[in-house]
Amino acid sequence: MQSDQQIQQPIQPAGEEEASLRGQLEGYLIYWKWFALSVFLCIALALLYLRYATPQYSVSASIMIKDDKKGGITSELSAFQDIGLFGNVTNSVDNEIEVLKSRTLMENVVKNLGLNIVYFVKGSIRTSEAYKNAPIHINFSIPDSVLYKTDTTFTVKINTDSAFTLLDEDNNAVGEYNFGEKVDSDIGSMTILPRFHSLEELSSREVDVVIKPLAKVTLKYRDKIEIAPTGQNTSVIQLKLGDAVKQKAEDILNTLIEQYNIDVVADKNLISENTARFIEKRLALIESELGEVEQSAESFKESNQLTDIAAEAGIVLDNASDYAKRIVEAETRLQLTNFLIEYLADIEDNSVLIPANVSMEDNSVGPMIMDYNKLVQERNRLMRGSTENNPVIVNLDGQIAAQRQTIKQTLNNVKSSQRISLNELKQQEKLLSSKISSVPGQERKFRGIQRQQQIKETLYLYLLQKKEETAISLEVTAPNSKIIDSAYGSDIPVSPKKAIVLLGSFVLGLLIPFGVIYLKDLLDTKVQGRKDIEGKLSVPFLGDIPKSHSNEEVISMGSRTSAAEAFRILRTNLDFMLANADRDKAKKIFVTSTLSGEGKTFVSINLAGTLALSGKKVLLIGMDIRNPKLVEYLEMPHGRGITNYLTNGGADIRDLIFKFSDQEHKNLDVLASGAVPPNPAELLMNDKVGSLFAELEGLYDYIVVDTAPVSLVTDTLLISKYADVFVYVCRAGYLDKRLLGIPENLYKERRLPNMAILVNDTDSKKGYGYGYGYGYGQETKQPWWKRFAKR
Repeated sequence: MQSDQQIQQPIQPAGEEEASLRGQLEGYLIYWKWFALSVFLCIALALLYLRYATPQYSVSASIMIKDDKKGGITSELSAFQDIGLFGNVTNSVDNEIEVLKSRTLMENVVKNLGLNIVYFVKGSIRTSEAYKNAPIHINFSIPDSVLYKTDTTFTVKINTDSAFTLLDEDNNAVGEYNFGEKVDSDIGSMTILPRFHSLEELSSREVDVVIKPLAKVTLKYRDKIEIAPTGQNTSVIQLKLGDAVKQKAEDILNTLIEQYNIDVVADKNLISENTARFIEKRLALIESELGEVEQSAESFKESNQLTDIAAEAGIVLDNASDYAKRIVEAETRLQLTNFLIEYLADIEDNSVLIPANVSMEDNSVGPMIMDYNKLVQERNRLMRGSTENNPVIVNLDGQIAAQRQTIKQTLNNVKSSQRISLNELKQQEKLLSSKISSVPGQERKFRGIQRQQQIKETLYLYLLQKKEETAISLEVTAPNSKIIDSAYGSDIPVSPKKAIVLLGSFVLGLLIPFGVIYLKDLLDTKVQGRKDIEGKLSVPFLGDIPKSHSNEEVISMGSRTSAAEAFRILRTNLDFMLANADRDKAKKIFVTSTLSGEGKTFVSINLAGTLALSGKKVLLIGMDIRNPKLVEYLEMPHGRGITNYLTNGGADIRDLIFKFSDQEHKNLDVLASGAVPPNPAELLMNDKVGSLFAELEGLYDYIVVDTAPVSLVTDTLLISKYADVFVYVCRAGYLDKRLLGIPENLYKERRLPNMAILVNDTDSKKGYGYGYGYGYGQETKQPWWKRFAKR
């Protein structure tokens, strides 16, 4: 066993560490040409993609919702809070985002911009969308209701400055027409107008016209647009949209914001408009009643011939004037309260608003009415994109009904309180009236008429004032949002991003061969070289024979191939293993393998030839008598061999040995296996096998024996006792790693004496070490594509 350990040192590469990072890296670097080719192809495809891909641009805009809760400004109606009916009005940013995302709002945008009709200009490689710079424009004579449901495509081929050809969806010619001429088509009448001055300015003469249904286009852009607040504690909303045409994306966002503000202003004006109509009706009624009261005063004075009655009771009336004034104010408030109660009694529809600024002093009713109008306004806005069965609408209806009932109850309470106050004032007035008993009855009657006149005048002037205030509110209603940044997009497309695509293609170019190589190695169950043997088996490693691309089967004296150098190293290593062998007898080297086809015959022949080239007398024996290969390799005549010796008791072994005629192989003799016997195992158990080796030991320095595979037959094990050393051949890329247990068990059980493993047919470019030949090989030069494929 000492010799076994000594053999390991000369062939151990310096600094090798199994499964080291460097070893793994070198395993991939040998395929560097494949990596370079893969990276080159991926980058070329990436450049081709960047050249012809349609770029996408990102456009963004930001607006601030005027919301008291999140830092916005107050409602425009806050200027009239002194009236007593307006409380704090706030807008929910989340609700406004939902409104901005509504289908109705986006549908109006699509209609305004005509996005359901798209023009595409055909290029040599790709077709690009022409937004506002399309070479033609089409005016349709069909109703919008029909156009908005149309889904079709046709092509306009410009022939001259004044004529064009119309092609249908299947690219079949429909007819040739002049620009401006009315064209009848399947979808209806249309007129095609040119937007170019000369044919030279056209990049392409073919324009594809795509018409999509309005609903489909609306949903497309509603899903594409991104709307979100910029932060939790802000009312600023950012809108984003990506599209292949930057100008179109900017127009969509700007039009969406504009349409949103228009709708909000219209919603806000509903309150003022409803209030204005209410005031107009009340003014007409009060004006009629005031005329009747003034006519009564005039008739009373004429009938009683009165001019200035107040002078007679001036002192008393001065004391009672304060109560009279307060009674007038109390009755005015009571009548306004009655007006609101009558108005509420007729309201059953949850979409009707309540007049806001008709109260004089009471502050409890105003906030309720403002909250009620806010709920009605929110319900009307949501009803545009929803139905009455929507849970949100149902919830709002409940809130509106409850709020309306609360307002009614509150007004009734206010009315009762006003009546009590009025009765108390009248009681005080009666006390004063008793003090003016000397005043003529005419004066008392006239004061009643005059009081009614003052009440009507005060109420009339108050309604006129509120009419002007309402008119002002209609003129100064501000939008619900303030535009912070209009829609803007960079000229640099967001996709495809050149740097990312190129980087990704570079990485992909590395990953593809890496993955292929990794999977190939992962799925590879074959022995590939020294790394699969050393450290995993206790069997000594004798060496490896690299793959040879030369045509020689037997190594010659002047051979400098890597395989020849490997056999010379093998010869040196065997001397270490045979150090304890008997020097007076031939050293018997048996060569075997696990399976057939692993190259044991090739190794046997070249090992014997290498030993013979050193000046030693060598005999090569073919003892694989079941499947003899020596004759085929050496092109020997098919004659008798060892089987003839074993079956014929009188045969002389010297007569069966073949000698080469050339001078280079004069030291190499061959004993062929002979005819294939019917009982090879029994034949090898013959005692004459021992006599054979005893006779030949004195005639040669080395005896190299080509034996049968150990996993298939028992022949080798029957004659293993005659060997001085066993060379166990494992072929790289051929033997399954799972079969390495066979040589391991044979070594541990000592069934093959002085056994060592030799790896055959290895790739020196993939294995450890530095290869063989040191650059002086004479291997045949292969075509470049074969050499490239092997990398």
